[in-house]
Amino acid sequence: MTVDSADGTAAAQKAQPPRKRAAAKKAPRKAPGRAAAAAQPELVQLLSPTGERVKNAEYDAYVDAITDDELRGLYRDMVLTRRFDAEATALQRQGELGLWASLLGQEAAQIGSGRATREDDYVFPTYREHGVAWCRGVDPTNLLGMFRGVNHGGWDPNSNNFHLYTIVIGSQTLHATGYAMGVAKDGADSAVIAYFGDGASSQGDVLESFNFGAVYNAPVVFFCQNNQWAISEPTERQMRVPLYQRAQGFGFPGVRVDGNDVLACLAVTRWALERARNGEGPTLVEAFTYRMGAHTTSDDPSKYRADEEREAWEAKDPILRLRTYLESQTGTDEAFFAELDAESEALGKRVRDVVRAMPDPGHLAIFENVYADGHALVDEERAQFVAYQASFADEAAGEA
Repeated sequence: MTVDSADGTAAAQKAQPPRKRAAAKKAPRKAPGRAAAAAQPELVQLLSPTGERVKNAEYDAYVDAITDDELRGLYRDMVLTRRFDAEATALQRQGELGLWASLLGQEAAQIGSGRATREDDYVFPTYREHGVAWCRGVDPTNLLGMFRGVNHGGWDPNSNNFHLYTIVIGSQTLHATGYAMGVAKDGADSAVIAYFGDGASSQGDVLESFNFGAVYNAPVVFFCQNNQWAISEPTERQMRVPLYQRAQGFGFPGVRVDGNDVLACLAVTRWALERARNGEGPTLVEAFTYRMGAHTTSDDPSKYRADEEREAWEAKDPILRLRTYLESQTGTDEAFFAELDAESEALGKRVRDVVRAMPDPGHLAIFENVYADGHALVDEERAQFVAYQASFADEAAGEA
């Protein structure tokens, strides 16, 4: 019997025995393995891992005029930066620093991009840009005060156009974009570069920076050091497309460069900064590199990555490949390398001596330089703290 009414239909449906849903066959869930790296797109490379010059019609012009002395200068930058970084790591292990974020393996990305900047450009770093700080003329010992806990930074950002280290992940890209928008409004012939990592690229702050930078055509270069690991999370667990392609969605170009090739990093960053100065807007540079050490000294990378992976990247060492090129193509002799080794040891000793001699800050130092022109609330908090400290002296006097 056919039931036409809605009520009848509902009743008839209720009277039927419940049907078993056919079990859908699910495809086995694939774990995001490290094999995905084999399908990575090509990157800009001017110096191969074996130290051979690779021609590139688009970017050769940005380094063709480089001299042998300048190449040796890039090598010196990387060697001394690595030596400083190693000394800072050792100091942390000895209890002289509270924490340290190593740049080991990322020297080419930082020195190449850092040397591409002009004096009037402005740099916004994270907390790992020790090589860029070196290029900007910041004394490396000034980087260590914050990690020792004796100051909030240790240098005047405006003296070197190098902002203080930023611990909050990704927020410096907002600062850089806003500063670049101001540069454009001032009509200045300079550019801004913001550094961040692959993990930070998943932060909303970074994506908002991309959007503002694109919409306002800001003269900013977003320089991402993709060192393959956001602490213990590999890149394939962070994104479904190559990182540099994210720029397409915001309307500006992105390029992937061999982050262990100092020449390629120099050339690509010069190109991106030139675009910015010419009013062509932002660029995303993805420096494809590798963090050889721990994320920070509180991290143990052996817990989440294989030794074989590190060994494969050791063969792409940025310093070794430039040394090979210097020896084979520029006639650089052993005297240069021996002199540099001695300079490295002298730098290590100076870093040790300066760190151990750093004075403890005064109790009221925390209230200094919070605002450029002072603030009533900070003044009130300072007064409360002074009274709190004085109460201990009063108690001691009473007991006496």
